[in-house]
Amino acid sequence: MQNGTARDEPRKEPEHVDIVQKSIGVLGKWHIWVCLAIFLVKFPVAWHQLSIVFVAPRTEFYCVDPNLDKCARNCSAHVFNRSVFSETILSEWDLVCEKEYLADLAQTVTMLGILFGNMVFGYLSDKFGRKLPLVGAVILQAVSGTIAAFSPWFSLFLIMRFFAALATGGTMVTSFVLIMELIGTEWRTVVGILYQIPFNLGHILLPVISYFLRDWRYFQAAISLPSLALIFYYWVMPESPRWLLAGGKREEAIKVLEKAAKSNNLPTKNIKNDVLEYLTNKVEDEQLESRKGNILDLVRTPIMRMYTIAICFNWLVCGLCFFGVSQFIGHLGGNIFLNVALSAVIQIPSTLFACWATKAWGRRKTLISANILSGVFLILIGVSPSEPTWIKSILSTTAMFGLSLSFPTVYIYSGELFPTMVRNIGVGTSSMCARFGSMAAPFVASLVTVEPWIPPIIFGVAPLIGAMLCLKLPETLDCKLPDTIEEAEMFEIRSREEKSALRGHSTEMS
Repeated sequence: MQNGTARDEPRKEPEHVDIVQKSIGVLGKWHIWVCLAIFLVKFPVAWHQLSIVFVAPRTEFYCVDPNLDKCARNCSAHVFNRSVFSETILSEWDLVCEKEYLADLAQTVTMLGILFGNMVFGYLSDKFGRKLPLVGAVILQAVSGTIAAFSPWFSLFLIMRFFAALATGGTMVTSFVLIMELIGTEWRTVVGILYQIPFNLGHILLPVISYFLRDWRYFQAAISLPSLALIFYYWVMPESPRWLLAGGKREEAIKVLEKAAKSNNLPTKNIKNDVLEYLTNKVEDEQLESRKGNILDLVRTPIMRMYTIAICFNWLVCGLCFFGVSQFIGHLGGNIFLNVALSAVIQIPSTLFACWATKAWGRRKTLISANILSGVFLILIGVSPSEPTWIKSILSTTAMFGLSLSFPTVYIYSGELFPTMVRNIGVGTSSMCARFGSMAAPFVASLVTVEPWIPPIIFGVAPLIGAMLCLKLPETLDCKLPDTIEEAEMFEIRSREEKSALRGHSTEMS
């Protein structure tokens, strides 16, 4: 890395030049326009992932027979309080009492769909390119989401919600990969974090849409139909030149690179020769990269086991707490629209803060601080009084700041901790844990009907455990990334030796 010493960076044979970066630059006008276009896909991502807050808000209800308990077995029907929402899936299909779990199942199905979407569209984007699967995903998202809005049966609603989530997972993975393959290395981390901003903006718009559309069917249609506008990707979005080169589509790759270079006011005359030279050297690169790891390498050695357990648990915390708290906020007292809006607004400064903190504090300290902040304030929600309602609103907003800081940090951290030979497997496996956490989140949030303090205590303890596990991890800021498991082991050993030396020096000084 740029801050390394001569010992850290021995003079070896030069690395192969990044042909894409060499041809179109690190970050230019073309990159910015493409990123802005891709960022639009994050609005529906936020809407579909978090829509359950307004599709199935907790609502007061009574038995039509005032002499019976509302959950009595012989209660034939229920009357719902429609003062805030005119219709929800709870009132539409009477999802209360013994059928209450079905509302939580709707969100679990969503997160399951996103998990499968990540895998299915990850495969499709590797086989057919980034562009076509992305276009297919936005079409599927619009169509299935709209059908869900007008489903006459709850079972059809669940099926369509699964397919909408499948498409959402597809747009997430293909859009992120495309951005990372286009942006130069110097800006990749920053742009990867800023990629969350459109999600935050989509989250902010969600209570606005729901405020004006109090019927869940119109609300669901309103968050699904805009995806049709993204079909313009087919005509304006470039294919990834890295994928084209990897697939041997030389002429198509050259056209994309030349168009991008021209837009960035860079010379184009040498691009064709540079690409030919790159393809000639590609065989050597493939031989160097032929040594691949497998999932068992993540737990084969004690140090790798420690890395895997700590990072996987922190990903689990991110999924469980972010989506769980987002849903739990809908159960807090006060104005549901204002509570959700505040928790969404705070995510923008949190995401921007992550750009600075991950460089100034390092990945480890940033993740630990974010976990402690969110954990403490979530526990405070569990022990604070119900009135006045603004107390819990402020506590939940502060907790969301920490949770929004954790997500981009743990993504960067996991990509740097795992060695090259198992990096994709490591990041993919650990991020999958976030999906498992998000699938459990609605059921934890629904425990508010048992005791109101249970969900915030669970959501608060989890990140504190994550913070403690981070103490076992090394700092990776400005460090040379390990390529093999052996290098990762040596990196950990050197890190421990440096800590011991610092503690010894501090003891001598005192």
